[in-house]
Amino acid sequence: MKFLFVGTNPEHTGAATHFVALAQAMAGAGHDVSAIVYPDGLISHGLAQSNVRLHHAKFRNIFDLRGYRAVFAAAKQQRPDWLVGNFGKEYWPLILCGWLLGVKVALFRHRTPAMSRVSGYFLPRLADRFFAVSKYARQAYLDSGIPAQLVQILYNPVNMDVYKPDTDQRTRVRRELDIPDEAIVVGYFGRMSDGKGIFTLLEAASSAMRDEPKLHCLWVGDGPDSALLRERIALNPGTAHRHHFTGWKEDVHAYYNAISMLAFPSKLPETFGRVAVEAQASGVPVLGSDIGGVPETMSHGTTGWLLPPTDVQAWKDSILRLSDPDSQLKMRSASRDFIADNFGAIVIAEAFSKLLTTEVVRSGARENRATAPL
Repeated sequence: MKFLFVGTNPEHTGAATHFVALAQAMAGAGHDVSAIVYPDGLISHGLAQSNVRLHHAKFRNIFDLRGYRAVFAAAKQQRPDWLVGNFGKEYWPLILCGWLLGVKVALFRHRTPAMSRVSGYFLPRLADRFFAVSKYARQAYLDSGIPAQLVQILYNPVNMDVYKPDTDQRTRVRRELDIPDEAIVVGYFGRMSDGKGIFTLLEAASSAMRDEPKLHCLWVGDGPDSALLRERIALNPGTAHRHHFTGWKEDVHAYYNAISMLAFPSKLPETFGRVAVEAQASGVPVLGSDIGGVPETMSHGTTGWLLPPTDVQAWKDSILRLSDPDSQLKMRSASRDFIADNFGAIVIAEAFSKLLTTEVVRSGARENRATAPL
């Protein structure tokens, strides 16, 4: 099949990472893939060394005629079977372009319903395929009144050749960050905000550090509460030196190899939980909040443990439990196998192809639309 992915969002988001991984997965599976991307953005950088042909353009909003021209020009050149979109500002332009050009449209929604009433009603009905990225997200759309047959699930893929155990990376990153080789490292990867549960993790980890002298924390990311987090760490001078910060990183795959376990302590529901998948692909067990889409990304008791959000004692106990080398070893080997079977790029590419070629029983105006030639 031929695909034209359209993603002109310049920001570093989960949707952008998904866009890159899915486009790479489809190209790796032998499909003909092109993409319209923001020049010099995360997506452009991520796809630069892949088999995906890139066209540079911008959609400032749904009325940006330059974006429409770019889609029309690329579609006429590539003659795709599918237009694929990940970002809200491009949903309606893709619907219109697909209708005018006679090209099918697949839209991915990475948030639970937050669209306008008009968009929330019409987009799943007008797109040829409308995807949620987890069962949790799909149920949110069904609860909002979207017919079940119109919302399908496709999980985020992960490149198992990039996210993998690597002892050389482990040694290099730990030396860079002045983390002892024998340290047990709890890693947090993501936006540093209260809703992500960083203060629950800090309290649990600080308490666990008093019981386990080898325990360290690695904080990868940035956000509105980063300064406050550092201030609270500094209040405990006895353990402050065991917290390590990298700031924001565009490419984090090497840092997974430096940690012993990943903590995903969100207080608010997550639509999916990409960092949990990336960590497990790297052979790292996960402690995750039992909320939203996070439980779908791991196997409780096998690749990590699901924990009550904000329960500091439960998080402390699980950090200490997973500090045991035997527990780590068992979960490390199981983690990578679990991800390969459920989220590997090959698996997701095959699932996407099957979902696009399987007939969907639908109703609505798009069912009988005229097909315009490219």
